[in-house]
Amino acid sequence: MVSKLDLSSFGHLKPSVMKLLNLGKFLSGNYNKSWGFQTFNSLLLGVSLICFFIVIGSSYFYMSPAVETVVENIGNVNANVNSNSNKSSDFLSNSCNVFDGKWVVDESYPLYNASQCPFSERGFNCLANGRRDKGYLKWRWNPKNCDIPRFDVNVILEMLRGKRIVFVGDSLSRTQWESMICMLMTGVDSKSVYEVNGNQITKQIRYLGVRFRSFNFTVEFYRSVFLVQPGPVRRRAPKRVKTVLKLDQLDDISKEWIDSDILIFNSGHWWTTTKIFDMGCYFQIGGRMKLGMSISNAFRTALATWRSWVESEVNPNRTRVFFRTFESTHWSSGARQNCKVTKQPLSKISRRQKSSISDAIIDAVNNISIPVTLLHVTPMSAFRSDAHVGAWSDNPSVPDCSHWCLPGVPDMWNELLFSFLLPY
Repeated sequence: MVSKLDLSSFGHLKPSVMKLLNLGKFLSGNYNKSWGFQTFNSLLLGVSLICFFIVIGSSYFYMSPAVETVVENIGNVNANVNSNSNKSSDFLSNSCNVFDGKWVVDESYPLYNASQCPFSERGFNCLANGRRDKGYLKWRWNPKNCDIPRFDVNVILEMLRGKRIVFVGDSLSRTQWESMICMLMTGVDSKSVYEVNGNQITKQIRYLGVRFRSFNFTVEFYRSVFLVQPGPVRRRAPKRVKTVLKLDQLDDISKEWIDSDILIFNSGHWWTTTKIFDMGCYFQIGGRMKLGMSISNAFRTALATWRSWVESEVNPNRTRVFFRTFESTHWSSGARQNCKVTKQPLSKISRRQKSSISDAIIDAVNNISIPVTLLHVTPMSAFRSDAHVGAWSDNPSVPDCSHWCLPGVPDMWNELLFSFLLPY
């Protein structure tokens, strides 16, 4: 908001003002009997006052805080949640945080039919797996202070012509990858789209690449759940140690990510006790075991390694880098056994709008020396307890309140990503 004018800020102007006023008094006192001098005096006073207010106005302009629109924080992340994002994108302005908003009903959604997209994993196609309610498909993210460009497949396809888009991360990255392909396939002949190695989508495959032949671009996925390099146990390690994570070395497939035009990272869902310590996995730095290191500190160390790699290996003049924050889950218990999928989005998200994983990602991105755009989806995803796979997967006996149905929430992540890429 604009500050009130504080005349005390202009104390340095007092001598000049007093001289002007004294000059006026002198003239009026000595020449008040002369009509000509009175006219001259009045004119001089008028000009002096105009000059005075010009000086006042100029000083206020330079000394006062800039007028700006205040954007409410979500999850203690301020409007410039990523200062580097603002350096690298014309879409975000100081008055707009596209991640601060609400979900609104929009009958024009969904953007595609997953059953007609050969690259949509069966496990994420909730309708095909028996889900009957379709309300979860009709929600669109609406920022408070700006609009996200509506998805126009023809515009996006042309923008991506000749490019290489690379997703790196865990199964949530693969979900966004699948979502993007299905969105883009609505604008092309499906026969012109194919997986470059003829592979079927599986949960364990390390590389998948889909080519859009008519526009000469590929959308690729590299499975790297930790981003850093897993490795074997050294000799004389404790029996509980089955494998290690080399926190100071990025994944050995990282060399494949470099020559890309758009590079999107995610990580977080595997940085848990059940996926690390319970599996006999511990941390290593410089060839030395770190048995007492917490998962939180290890994740931050891994992100520091990622940051150094991006700074040294990525050419910011060619590659646009993104990092998506942690996606909110909606398990009813810590053991991840109870999964209640609602029929409507949540109205309040105070508990789920923050994540220590997301905080670590935000810190890493904000401290990097080259432009990286943060996709801070944690708060917006926290509302969507209605959009998880739940029991509508290819294995209904295993509930799922981590992954999302397709079509669904990941489509909105891609719409946000495209909005940063469009030349506005």
